[in-house]
Amino acid sequence: MRLSVLAAFAFAEHVAATALTTAIAANERLCFYADVDKAGEKLGFYFAVQSGGSFDIDFEVRDPNEKVLLDGQRERQGDYVLTANTPGEYAFCFENDMSTLTEKLVDFDIMVESEPRREPPARTAQISEQTTALEESIFRLNGMLLNIKRTQKYFHTRENRGFDIVKSTMNQLFWYASLEVMGIVGMAVLQVYVLQTFFTKTGRRYKV
Repeated sequence: MRLSVLAAFAFAEHVAATALTTAIAANERLCFYADVDKAGEKLGFYFAVQSGGSFDIDFEVRDPNEKVLLDGQRERQGDYVLTANTPGEYAFCFENDMSTLTEKLVDFDIMVESEPRREPPARTAQISEQTTALEESIFRLNGMLLNIKRTQKYFHTRENRGFDIVKSTMNQLFWYASLEVMGIVGMAVLQVYVLQTFFTKTGRRYKV
């Protein structure tokens, strides 16, 4: 399946990104694509399995020349940043081959940044010449927001996984209780049948 995932931000930021949640059926391979306009752009890739099986998935990242840049098997989540050295279309693929019945629900982000990330300048005596106090505040706020976003993703993943485990446990308890009830009813019917056959045995009649 081929899906294009580009969502443009403000031109001043030169960033394209997407955040999606997708269901991947058993034995299914699903790929998403992002375009890189020039060499040197930054690619960010984050994913986390929210539900299904053991919360694991196979993944792969390929460049426009079909070269594998990242891959992993039975991974629960990942957070990667890499530099795109070749302009073109990059593929981000998930594969659920290890599961024959279970569907997996995956949250993921793909980010393309047109400029190298700007790092805050070192705190030296010349800091006032390099940046303003407002820019320093923006850098700090940006870092804090990124940390908050990562923390929210972490708790969101934990919540979904916990809910999936509880749901699975409830289903198991339901079927276990149902089998237990059917077993008790079957034993009661069997006992009644045995008692009836024991007291209603017929023998030969003899005339005196």
